[in-house]
Amino acid sequence: MERCDWCKGDKKMLEYHDKQWGIPVHDDIKHFEYISLEVMQCGLNWKMMLDKRDIFNKCFDKFDYEKISKYSEKKIIKILDTEGMIKSRRKIEAIINNAKAFKKIIDEFGSFDNYIWKYTDFKTLIYHKHTLGEYVTHNKLSDEISKDLKKRGFKFLGSITVYSHLQACGMINDHEPKCERKIIQ
Repeated sequence: MERCDWCKGDKKMLEYHDKQWGIPVHDDIKHFEYISLEVMQCGLNWKMMLDKRDIFNKCFDKFDYEKISKYSEKKIIKILDTEGMIKSRRKIEAIINNAKAFKKIIDEFGSFDNYIWKYTDFKTLIYHKHTLGEYVTHNKLSDEISKDLKKRGFKFLGSITVYSHLQACGMINDHEPKCERKIIQ
């Protein structure tokens, strides 16, 4: 199977590419997990996030945003003391903050999924810029969503991070042209 270059050479990256990245997500817990992984990844690399995914699941109660929204200072310290955890209080606090903001979106739209997918009319957008040799890290859509999320109180979700989420949750199909998972339209 021909794949995107970024996933080659590492078993976890291959598995993530083949079984998760770009497959449409319509589950709020999964959306929150992906967003939280993007928050933790800021300034780091994605392979590290996949390597630490079990630690994140343990520290953040499998990304149950209801539970996370109620975390106390004691829980933050426990997370920071977890072996192998990324020791960034600001990122941990951002995830807790984002859980609260996430719940408000659910209250307003019925689900986070309804909120985020409305931006694409509930369709996957197909990007062909790779065929032109262009590799983008953000776009007008991610700028717009990021701006709205920030207005709603989210932290660590700039346009580049949001673009990564849109790719991961299947709203943007951004596989390389040679990749067998690229949708052609």
